[in-house]
Amino acid sequence: MITLFKKEVKIFLSSLIGYIVITVFLLVNGLFLWIFPLDFNILDNGYANLDGLFVLTPFVFMFLIPAITMRSFAEEKRSGTIEMLLTKPLSDLQIVMAKFFAGVVLVLFSLIPTLIYYISVYYLGSVKGNLDSGGIWGSYIGLIFLGSAFVAIGVFSSAITDNQIISFIVSLFLCSFLYLGFEFIYSLSVFGKLDLFIQSLGINAHYASISRGVIDTRDVIYFLSLISIFILLSKISLESRKW
Repeated sequence: MITLFKKEVKIFLSSLIGYIVITVFLLVNGLFLWIFPLDFNILDNGYANLDGLFVLTPFVFMFLIPAITMRSFAEEKRSGTIEMLLTKPLSDLQIVMAKFFAGVVLVLFSLIPTLIYYISVYYLGSVKGNLDSGGIWGSYIGLIFLGSAFVAIGVFSSAITDNQIISFIVSLFLCSFLYLGFEFIYSLSVFGKLDLFIQSLGINAHYASISRGVIDTRDVIYFLSLISIFILLSKISLESRKW
């Protein structure tokens, strides 16, 4: 499993698309946070905070993570190397986990350079270091959980098809629905007492909760459960070849 994990990370980092994805992620966030005169612009707002980064990043992740994960199994199936992979002394779960952890590492690689934004805002404050550091680190933890959930969804989407484009579209839809769909249903206020429960089924409610800087076990359990569900579904998809 470790060997497959290292191979997946190496393939990504040795390919041009890997660096393009990371560059696009940093470029989009950088433009909205520092250049474009919008609500997210740190300099225009005059406040030493990174709220814009943590609002923007989930939407960027919705597109970039499906782009990262769409080849996980789809490319293996298309090229025929999936049979070779499945003959290795690895269980289906180990194969899925290796793909999943490789994707999570790549998400971390994308987030690490954004620490320069934190350092910049730290020194730009009229009182140096006048930041809500607890909220910022909580938001980073929330992004890691959110990114991991999107990776699990992307791996599943790739496991059910041999077409990378279809994998990307399915992953984009699922990520978007789980992040925004339940919030939209909640806003309709048509389910009465069940509205809050419906909101709690979505990723956004738990991401927002963690971003306040307080790690609630309910939020952690939610993300771990969501990740586990899609990893299990990916495993089932691989096992379906035996049916």
